[in-house]
Amino acid sequence: MTAAEAPSILHADSGGIRRITLNRPAAANALRPEDRNALIDLFQDADADPAVRVVVLGAQGRHFCAGADVRGIADSRAAGAEKRVGDAMRKIMNGAQRLVAAVLDCGKPVIAVVQGPAAGIGAHLAFASDLVVASEDASFVESFVRRGLVVDGGGAYLLPRRVGMQRAKELVFLGDTLPAAEALTLGLVNRVVPAAELQATADGLATRLATAPTSAITLAKRLLNASPDTDRAGCYLAEAMAQELQSHALDSTEGVRSFVERRQPRYAGH
Repeated sequence: MTAAEAPSILHADSGGIRRITLNRPAAANALRPEDRNALIDLFQDADADPAVRVVVLGAQGRHFCAGADVRGIADSRAAGAEKRVGDAMRKIMNGAQRLVAAVLDCGKPVIAVVQGPAAGIGAHLAFASDLVVASEDASFVESFVRRGLVVDGGGAYLLPRRVGMQRAKELVFLGDTLPAAEALTLGLVNRVVPAAELQATADGLATRLATAPTSAITLAKRLLNASPDTDRAGCYLAEAMAQELQSHALDSTEGVRSFVERRQPRYAGH
């Protein structure tokens, strides 16, 4: 199979781990609409599949993801298709925003493994993930301003919540490249490791999460993601309801029993 014939999005499930890999290295893993839709389907399926307990998102080649396929955008504009009010808005809402939402709303923890440059929607895929492991060669850039575009793909939602408003504006307005080490300082990534240790570090986290109490993590993820937009009363109510739900889970019983019996818990994920 030639590179042109290979699937642009690869995935495989094993041991409770779904591994999704961007596979257009010759195009810096830039996302076309069909690639974006395939990713959305895979994240939504992982959310619904009880056998999947963690999702690992990685990429082939030197780049993690160069963002949307700008060449495709340029070609469509060159074709001279008539533009109507609302067309671009619908494309963004049904495209890049749906993709970022699919990561945020996936009930399973998502680990982004960033081995190189991540730009535009590629950076937002990482920022939307629950854990980000980056190599020392990785970098992040809000590339929209470089193309005369407005930040999209959930960037205006994600960035202020990750780094604060002033740094978010600096990243978006200037479009400067953010090295992995600085991204770690800002709290945008969880680990920065040498390239040779990247996969092992990500695999270690994935294995831990694949044997963790998945339903408890699912509820905790929803609580944490909603908390910046919820007042204290709302957070407290949601937290109490989550505790009520989890108290009926098999893993809750197993966690308490294993503590009393002084042994390692054996979580089933539900």
